[in-house]
Amino acid sequence: MQIWIDADACPNAIKEILYRAAERVRVPLVLVANAILRPPPSKYIRTIRVAAGPDAADDEIARRCEKGDLVITAGIPLAADVVAKGAFALNPRGELYTEETIRERLSMRNFMDDLRSTGIDTGGPSALSPKDRQTFANNLDRFLTRWHKPT
Repeated sequence: MQIWIDADACPNAIKEILYRAAERVRVPLVLVANAILRPPPSKYIRTIRVAAGPDAADDEIARRCEKGDLVITAGIPLAADVVAKGAFALNPRGELYTEETIRERLSMRNFMDDLRSTGIDTGGPSALSPKDRQTFANNLDRFLTRWHKPT
């Protein structure tokens, strides 16, 4: 099992939680972004830099992740792709996407895209709160306890 992070859009507070988790449970963590990243030195953490483009990191993660991996992303299309491959997707607010929930989220995302394309301002997500960070950390711990088998 590896943890993949859609790092271009992942909040720094969430990355910090993930860095600590990778060290604690000794799981490989891969940050994928089109920008230069500077994670803390660790034998468990590495980066992959992709070309600039709105979906370059998503495409790379979808291509490389495998069944049983965990992907951290707020991107619903990427979450749908990895869940279809048998991987897991957790958003930065702590919601674990499943085959059951991802279809609903993808439909809602597409509906909101349609609204925006007509000029309707749908707003954006609220800022990440301390409660969101705690929910993410708790759900990440639950996931790792259940699915990660130490080597």
